[in-house]
Amino acid sequence: QVQLVESGGGTVQAGGSLKLSCALSGSTFSSYAAGWFRQAPGKEREFVAAISWSGSSIYYTDSVKGRFTISRDNAKNTAYLQMNSLKPEDTAVYYCAADNLGRGTRSSGAYEYWGQGTQVTVSS
Repeated sequence: QVQLVESGGGTVQAGGSLKLSCALSGSTFSSYAAGWFRQAPGKEREFVAAISWSGSSIYYTDSVKGRFTISRDNAKNTAYLQMNSLKPEDTAVYYCAADNLGRGTRSSGAYEYWGQGTQVTVSS
């Protein structure tokens, strides 16, 4: 059974950095695309970034372009989200997700597996 576990969340001041990790178990990670989504209090879950199974296709939502970097290490069954220049509006629970079609997509409905989420809080 496929499981995803996020780690690396925490509280930082505006302008700071965090690196989130998403470890997949129960299957071969290289078969999956990986996505990061976030949900702030009172808001709907939104797409943040996605990477295809090979890493050749990468997508970001406009608000994080130039600040966040998605990557993956298939040998470690892990995806990452490096977040720099964090802003208070980045505060949310961040979720990683896996899509077994491997393409990478902005649509949350395409992802079959989800982690439990990790809290990121950016103070001003």
